[in-house]
Amino acid sequence: MRLILTALIFVGGLANLVIGLGFLAMPYSLIGGFGLDPQGAAGLSTTRADFTAFFALSGVAMLYGGWKRSGEVLLVPAALFGIAFVGRAFSLVADGAYEGFAMPMLIEAVTTVVCLAGWRALPHDPPSSEF
Repeated sequence: MRLILTALIFVGGLANLVIGLGFLAMPYSLIGGFGLDPQGAAGLSTTRADFTAFFALSGVAMLYGGWKRSGEVLLVPAALFGIAFVGRAFSLVADGAYEGFAMPMLIEAVTTVVCLAGWRALPHDPPSSEF
Protein backbone atom coordinates (compact mmCIF):
# COMPACT_ATOMS: atom_id res chain seq x y z
CA MET A 1 0.00 0.00 0.00
CA ARG A 2 2.83 2.38 0.86
CA LEU A 3 4.42 1.71 -2.51
CA ILE A 4 1.20 2.62 -4.34
CA LEU A 5 0.79 5.74 -2.22
CA THR A 6 4.38 6.77 -2.88
CA ALA A 7 3.89 6.19 -6.60
CA LEU A 8 0.74 8.35 -6.59
CA ILE A 9 2.60 11.11 -4.77
CA PHE A 10 5.51 10.92 -7.18
CA VAL A 11 3.31 10.91 -10.32
CA GLY A 12 1.21 13.79 -8.97
CA GLY A 13 4.35 15.73 -8.13
CA LEU A 14 5.74 15.21 -11.59
CA ALA A 15 2.47 16.34 -13.18
CA ASN A 16 2.36 19.47 -11.00
CA LEU A 17 5.97 20.32 -11.76
CA VAL A 18 5.32 19.98 -15.51
CA ILE A 19 2.24 22.22 -15.22
CA GLY A 20 4.23 24.77 -13.22
CA LEU A 21 7.06 24.83 -15.74
CA GLY A 22 4.47 25.04 -18.51
CA PHE A 23 3.04 28.20 -16.98
CA LEU A 24 6.54 29.66 -16.85
CA ALA A 25 7.61 28.74 -20.38
CA MET A 26 4.38 28.83 -22.38
CA PRO A 27 1.48 30.24 -20.37
CA TYR A 28 -0.76 30.80 -23.39
CA SER A 29 -1.04 27.05 -23.95
CA LEU A 30 -2.40 26.52 -20.39
CA ILE A 31 -4.35 29.69 -19.66
CA GLY A 32 -7.57 28.67 -21.40
CA GLY A 33 -7.77 25.32 -19.63
CA PHE A 34 -7.68 27.12 -16.28
CA GLY A 35 -10.39 29.64 -17.19
CA LEU A 36 -8.00 32.58 -17.24
CA ASP A 37 -7.89 35.67 -19.44
CA PRO A 38 -4.90 37.78 -18.38
CA GLN A 39 -5.03 41.44 -19.34
CA GLY A 40 -1.79 42.58 -20.98
CA ALA A 41 1.75 42.12 -19.74
CA ALA A 42 0.79 42.60 -16.08
CA GLY A 43 -1.81 39.82 -16.22
CA LEU A 44 0.55 37.51 -18.05
CA SER A 45 3.34 38.25 -15.57
CA THR A 46 1.03 37.51 -12.65
CA THR A 47 -0.15 34.30 -14.28
CA ARG A 48 3.43 33.19 -14.88
CA ALA A 49 4.54 34.05 -11.36
CA ASP A 50 1.61 32.80 -9.30
CA PHE A 51 0.73 29.64 -11.19
CA THR A 52 4.36 28.65 -11.62
CA ALA A 53 4.93 29.12 -7.90
CA PHE A 54 1.82 27.15 -6.89
CA PHE A 55 2.35 24.17 -9.17
CA ALA A 56 6.16 24.04 -9.11
CA LEU A 57 6.32 24.24 -5.31
CA SER A 58 3.63 21.59 -4.98
CA GLY A 59 5.37 19.40 -7.52
CA VAL A 60 8.82 19.70 -5.98
CA ALA A 61 7.47 19.04 -2.48
CA MET A 62 5.57 15.97 -3.67
CA LEU A 63 8.56 14.66 -5.63
CA TYR A 64 10.88 15.21 -2.67
CA GLY A 65 8.42 13.65 -0.24
CA GLY A 66 7.89 10.63 -2.48
CA TRP A 67 11.56 10.17 -3.36
CA LYS A 68 12.92 10.60 0.17
CA ARG A 69 9.91 8.94 1.83
CA SER A 70 9.48 12.10 3.89
CA GLY A 71 5.96 12.60 5.16
CA GLU A 72 6.63 15.98 6.73
CA VAL A 73 7.20 17.84 3.45
CA LEU A 74 3.87 16.59 2.07
CA LEU A 75 2.04 19.03 4.33
CA VAL A 76 3.05 21.84 1.94
CA PRO A 77 1.15 20.56 -1.13
CA ALA A 78 -1.67 19.32 1.12
CA ALA A 79 -2.10 22.86 2.46
CA LEU A 80 -1.84 24.50 -0.97
CA PHE A 81 -4.37 22.20 -2.62
CA GLY A 82 -6.60 22.17 0.48
CA ILE A 83 -6.77 25.97 0.46
CA ALA A 84 -7.45 25.93 -3.30
CA PHE A 85 -10.31 23.48 -2.71
CA VAL A 86 -11.81 25.71 0.00
CA GLY A 87 -11.51 28.73 -2.31
CA ARG A 88 -13.34 26.89 -5.08
CA ALA A 89 -16.04 25.71 -2.67
CA PHE A 90 -16.51 29.26 -1.45
CA SER A 91 -16.72 30.50 -5.04
CA LEU A 92 -19.23 27.76 -5.87
CA VAL A 93 -21.51 29.05 -3.10
CA ALA A 94 -20.88 32.75 -3.74
CA ASP A 95 -20.74 32.76 -7.55
CA GLY A 96 -22.54 29.61 -8.59
CA ALA A 97 -21.58 26.59 -10.63
CA TYR A 98 -20.09 26.67 -14.10
CA GLU A 99 -19.49 24.02 -16.70
CA GLY A 100 -16.68 21.73 -15.59
CA PHE A 101 -16.41 23.05 -12.02
CA ALA A 102 -16.28 19.56 -10.49
CA MET A 103 -13.05 18.32 -12.11
CA PRO A 104 -10.65 20.88 -10.58
CA MET A 105 -12.30 20.40 -7.19
CA LEU A 106 -11.92 16.63 -7.50
CA ILE A 107 -8.24 16.97 -8.42
CA GLU A 108 -7.63 19.32 -5.50
CA ALA A 109 -9.47 17.06 -3.07
CA VAL A 110 -7.67 13.92 -4.24
CA THR A 111 -4.28 15.65 -4.13
CA THR A 112 -4.98 16.89 -0.60
CA VAL A 113 -6.09 13.45 0.58
CA VAL A 114 -3.16 11.66 -1.08
CA CYS A 115 -0.66 14.10 0.45
CA LEU A 116 -2.24 13.81 3.89
CA ALA A 117 -2.25 10.02 3.59
CA GLY A 118 1.42 10.19 2.63
CA TRP A 119 2.12 12.44 5.58
CA ARG A 120 0.53 9.87 7.83
CA ALA A 121 2.07 6.77 6.24
CA LEU A 122 5.59 7.92 5.47
CA PRO A 123 8.28 8.61 8.08
CA HIS A 124 8.65 12.10 9.49
CA ASP A 125 11.92 13.97 9.51
CA PRO A 126 13.41 14.07 13.00
CA PRO A 127 13.55 17.54 14.52
CA SER A 128 16.91 19.22 14.15
CA SER A 129 18.71 20.22 17.33
CA GLU A 130 20.62 22.89 15.44
CA PHE A 131 19.22 26.30 14.71
